[in-house]
Parts: sequence; structure tokens; C-alpha cells
Amino acid sequence: MGDHPVTAQDAAQPQDPARPQASRQPQTRPELRGWDGPWTGLRALVTGLGVSGFAAADTLAELGARVVVVDGTDTAKTRRDAETLRLVGVQQVLLGPEHLSGLPLVDGELPEILVTSPGWRPDSALIRAARAAQIPVLSEVELAWRLGARPGARAPKWLVVTGTNGKTTTVTLLESMLIADGQRAIACGNIGVPVLDAIRDPQGYDSLAVELSSFQLEYTELLSPVASAVLNIAEDHVDWHGSFEAYRAAKAKIYENTELACVYNADQQITEDMVAEADVQEGCRAIGFTTGSPGLSMLGVVEDLLVDRAFLEDRAHQALELAGLEDFGPLAPQHLIANTLAAAALARAAGAAPEAIRAAVQGYEAGDHRIQPVAKADDVLWINDSKATNPHAAAASLRSFTDVIWIAGGLPKGVLYDELIAEVAPRLRRVILIGTDSSQLRSSLERHAPGVPVIGGRLREDESRSAVDASLADEDGARAMRAAVAEAAKALAPHHTVLMAPAAASMDQFASYAARGEAFIEAVTELMTD
Repeated sequence: MGDHPVTAQDAAQPQDPARPQASRQPQTRPELRGWDGPWTGLRALVTGLGVSGFAAADTLAELGARVVVVDGTDTAKTRRDAETLRLVGVQQVLLGPEHLSGLPLVDGELPEILVTSPGWRPDSALIRAARAAQIPVLSEVELAWRLGARPGARAPKWLVVTGTNGKTTTVTLLESMLIADGQRAIACGNIGVPVLDAIRDPQGYDSLAVELSSFQLEYTELLSPVASAVLNIAEDHVDWHGSFEAYRAAKAKIYENTELACVYNADQQITEDMVAEADVQEGCRAIGFTTGSPGLSMLGVVEDLLVDRAFLEDRAHQALELAGLEDFGPLAPQHLIANTLAAAALARAAGAAPEAIRAAVQGYEAGDHRIQPVAKADDVLWINDSKATNPHAAAASLRSFTDVIWIAGGLPKGVLYDELIAEVAPRLRRVILIGTDSSQLRSSLERHAPGVPVIGGRLREDESRSAVDASLADEDGARAMRAAVAEAAKALAPHHTVLMAPAAASMDQFASYAARGEAFIEAVTELMTD
């Protein structure tokens, strides 16, 4: 493997990020840094007893803080977790909704800091009360960054990733690239392993592949990553943040104080604008990725090769081959290629060799419910993409196929569908809408894809609502999915793809997107065995 010449015309090098400066320190309680900081006796409130909240409470207790935990649920699991935390020194665990209306006292006084789990909205009573009392509100991610590696353990490079879609795929690939390079690395953050657990590892890591949600970034003042990436931005979680502008601002925080590389999506101007607006460390570079031919300081695709024109000296005339499209196997959707290039940029910033990139690509297996082939019969492909919970994710799926029978619908989370439908209308052959109220999606289809037959999505009061419409809107998700699969089967023709990519959340009919995906798989299996 060696340098691969690039024949495409070079693009201009992207603008360097604005206002480079030396590494900054936090402005809020700056003395709370390191394992030897003044944690002993600190009055700390932790909101949420999920995975990250448990790790935060456990860590603060280990540091000698006086810790109170609040969680709105009182279940057998939270009671077990509460007992475990009491055994390791947590002062008090308050379970149940009655504890959510006001700030609890710690040792008879207000807390000095609040460490919140990512699910807690900024307008929740406890968060608003803390801010009104000028109590610092930190994410568990910022707490991990402030502490750093455990004394005696190696200090890791932080490689951080956010975006509306593709975060988990990207950090999973990034972890594989780093491990293939011989580094001790772990994927953590929003992917399941709390960052606090990673930094408390006695041995430590060479690199952390950190997935960050907009919720976590909302409560993070400042990190100091070696490299950072925003994969894409589209309307999502507008109901949680209050506006798209607030959502964008939370995502943009990931670039602040980056040391070596701000990785952005060259096919989406908004991410490059975020880099240009960021305060970064002196010498930090803007590194783009694109599924087209890359310009200078970019990674991209030339013919059937993924190439690097950023992390080599003669990038003006050459590109380094990283992998081939054939390394992905039979299915290489455009969004997977983009996520791979973003992961490769971060891995290269951490010193990974090109051979490690290819090894990770060859070993990659897509997770369940993400463009997951379920069945193929009579030249018809059935695809489960239940993880496509917003229009941007659904668009990535729909771009991968033509002649689509699309199963969609669910909770829209405050997003709009017109742009999605206008783009993908030529690919649609029929649309089947599940969800207790998918009328907004149906309305967009009627405006922007008037020639495409649509089943479902009518309001209860609609006189033309049929028994099939009622089944698709049933609160029993399994029943609704069986109805959707049955309707899809009626319209099949050779070369069609039945794609379940809902572009909406699942909670109106299912416990989770995974439960929705399993319901689709079961319904297709029943159809094939009839």
C-alpha cells in the first residue's frame, strides 16, 4: 500500500478555524481540576441514576465529596443502584417524582455543584433552580475531562464525535481503527460506557473514542480534545433544546479548545461554519471529509478508493490510500462511507497508520436496526433501519435504494418533513405510515409526492380513515407493524426494496427503536413462512 495519486482538480484549502489561542481553562470553579483538587467535602448533587449518573455519583464519592442523588423513578433497579451507591459513600439517594420540584439540601445547605445526566432538560425544575441559585451545572463528561486519567495511569487522547446521525457507527469504527493500530482504546460516552468509567481505568488508555450527544454538550463548558468532529447537522431534538439554533450551538461546542484537528463535513456548509467560529488551540487544523473527490486537507473518495489528503506532507500532489469500497463488502451506503472517512480523520490525527484504517473497514459489521438486511425473496430486499429516527437519517437510507416501498411514521419530535420528501419522492413507489399520528408526514407526502400512493397517517376524525389506517395507528406496535408489512407485500414487484426507515421516534407505539426493529423483523419472518 502506498500513496495514491489524485487526478481531480485540487480544491482550495479550507479556511483555518478562527481565533486560535493557547489551551483555555474552565471559567466555572476552575480549581475543581484533577484528582488532587478540592473535592473533599464538596456538596454535590447528581441528577439521574442512569449509567452516567451512577458513574458520576460513584466518582464524586470516591473523591470525598458529599453526594446526594435525585432520580424521578422508583423501581427495583433504581433501589438496587441506590443501595450500591450508599455502600460506596453516597450520602443520600432520593427516588420518585416528588423529589423533582426543588433543590435538595446537602448537609443542610444548597449544593455547590450539580452534575446532571444527559436526559435532563434545561427547563426542568431542578436545573432551572440550580441556575437561578448560580450553582454550576456540569455534565458527567466535563467532570471526566476535569479529572483526567487516574494517578499512575496513562493520559489518553480525547477524540470526540457528535452529529445528528452516525455517531455510534463512527466511534465504533474509530475504536476499531485505533485498536488495529496497536493502541489501547475504548469507545465511550453516549455509546454506553461512561467516560468517567474510562478515565478511572487503573491502566489507562492511549485514546478515547468519545460519542457526545447534544444533551451532554449542553452541560459541558469546555473540553480539550486532540481532535473533534461534527458529522452532520439536521433538525432533531428541537423540542428538548427549544430551537434549532440552540441545538446547533450545543453541537458546535465540541470544536472549542481542540488541539490538532477540527473534522467537518465538507458536503454540509454548516459544519465548516462551526469550525470557523470556534476558539481552538494554536496550530489546530480544519480537516474536511467528503464522499466526493477531496481537496487539500481533506479525506474523500477517488474512483473506488478512500484517500487521505490531509495527514501527509505532499498533500498538494498526492493522496494516501486508506481503503477500497470493496472492503465494505456487498453494501456500502453513502452515509457509511462518510462516517468511515470522519473516523479515519480522527484516527489519523491520533497517529493511526493507513493499514489500521483498512483493517477496521474490513472487519466492520453494521449494528442491528441500521440499514440491516432482513430478507430477500423474489428479487425484493427487506431492510430494517429502525434507528433512522429523524428525517436526516431516513434520507441517508432512502438515497441508498431505488424503487422503494417505504414504511415510515411515529413521533416527529418537532421536525419538518417537506425537505426530505421533496428530495426522495422520485425513489418512492408506495408509502405506508405507522404511528399514532403521522398526519404531518402524510401532509408532506401529499404536497411533495402527489403521485405516490400513501396508506395510513389519517387522523381519527377523518371520514375516509379505513380499518387498515386504524391498524397502522394502533398503540399496539406489533399489530401496527404486521399491518404495515402486509400492505407492503401487496405492492411488491421485482427490484423493489421494502425499507422501514421511520424518520420519527418510536415511543408512541414501541418501547424503543430496537423494539420497533424487532417487530419489523418478526413481521417479515411471519410473512416469509406463511
